[in-house]
Amino acid sequence: MKKVIPVLFLLSITTAIAAQDYSVVVSAKTLADPQWKQVVDTLTRKYHASVVTYTGFVDQARSDLAKIFPKFACFVATPEEAGRKFVVAVHRMTRALDDDPYTDVIWGILTGYDSADALRIAKNEKPLLIKRGGGGTGIDMDAFEQAIWFSEGEKGAKFVKLPGAQGKQKCPDDSTESIVEMLNTFKPEIFITSGHATFRDWQIGYSYRNGQLRCRDGQLFGLDTKGQKFAINSPDPKVYLPCGNCLIGLIPDRQAMALAWMHSGGAYQMAGYTVSTFFGYAGWGVRDYFISQAGRFTFAESFIANNLALVHQLQTRFPKNAAINLEKFDLESDPSLPNQMAQQYHITKRDELGLLWDRDTVAFYGDPAWEARMSQTRSLSWTQKLTEKDGTYTFEIKTNIKGNWGGRPVIEFLPHRLKDISITNGSELKPVITDNFILVPLSGDFEKGTQIKITFTAQRIL
Repeated sequence: MKKVIPVLFLLSITTAIAAQDYSVVVSAKTLADPQWKQVVDTLTRKYHASVVTYTGFVDQARSDLAKIFPKFACFVATPEEAGRKFVVAVHRMTRALDDDPYTDVIWGILTGYDSADALRIAKNEKPLLIKRGGGGTGIDMDAFEQAIWFSEGEKGAKFVKLPGAQGKQKCPDDSTESIVEMLNTFKPEIFITSGHATFRDWQIGYSYRNGQLRCRDGQLFGLDTKGQKFAINSPDPKVYLPCGNCLIGLIPDRQAMALAWMHSGGAYQMAGYTVSTFFGYAGWGVRDYFISQAGRFTFAESFIANNLALVHQLQTRFPKNAAINLEKFDLESDPSLPNQMAQQYHITKRDELGLLWDRDTVAFYGDPAWEARMSQTRSLSWTQKLTEKDGTYTFEIKTNIKGNWGGRPVIEFLPHRLKDISITNGSELKPVITDNFILVPLSGDFEKGTQIKITFTAQRIL
């Protein structure tokens, strides 16, 4: 049983992956395919992983996965398996491995346009330290050594941070070819987008007419307003974060943008909506944990941290409906769906509906244990440290700047699972401490140099 207590901030401690810390979850049908079996075998050798198989739908793996209770779970799936229902089921199953409402493992769905994509991603062992950033929406230039982003709101504008060039520059009003060139030659290690999109395209301009990125048979390409095509071949490993895009994480068939990003776009990890987004917490929050706290979390940890923060919002602000599982997500064909759900579940707050909508619908693709991390180019707003001595754990936070704390909570991933948790100092901060993380919902004004300490006793789960 996992004991849950309110908590404060999130900090990541990287440890070696031990036996049984990593599980591969795969259908019996996919495992029987020799090409996809290579993917499973590669991960098994790489991480000394256990393998969990199921014969029906993925949620049938819950019981076996709960018995192993790994730190990482990789769901190997063909494109035909990895649709919206699969993503929703993985979210819900990984919160149900014990009796608390929070996600219990760091997970990812490993797929690809073909098995060769998945195998290439599985074989990759070199960590990615991100220094170059690219975007089709505004990005925090200070978080990168070099960066280029194109405005989705101002025609003909791009912003650069390059040797010998800084700030706003002019680009063609139709920036399609320029974006393709940036992806192919600048080779960003992260690409961030927002604006209008579907699972078939990304529409470059948000408030003005521009071109698109599209895909066909696994190939990404730009299509400008004159109908000219520009092939995208950007195989260098990167993470793709379409944090504000509708539907771009959905894989209804092989003609899907997500698969093309894995195939010709170099996306070894990706987090994206499988539904139309109207709220945004689950997308933009990944950016906040990954880039605003540059270097603290891996991309996979940032995805999970933001989901923990989202669930905490539901548990503390809307506890009566926090356990609701929405079953309909096809907002494109039924624009009245939000109103229907609000009436069905007696939801009166937009935030409540938005959090429920976002909680289970953002996919994370890739090997969850692969380490893609931002280079730390500046001091963080606070430091956090977890120490242990004789079964007593101390979590310390120190503010490095003066400011207001009103955003997402501080999160710390524990280096090993714990049980029998008892807070001895700092309970007034309402921290949530489970077997695998600490969450502290700080708020209010803090002076520079403020020190916060939470202590608790616990036993390690062997």
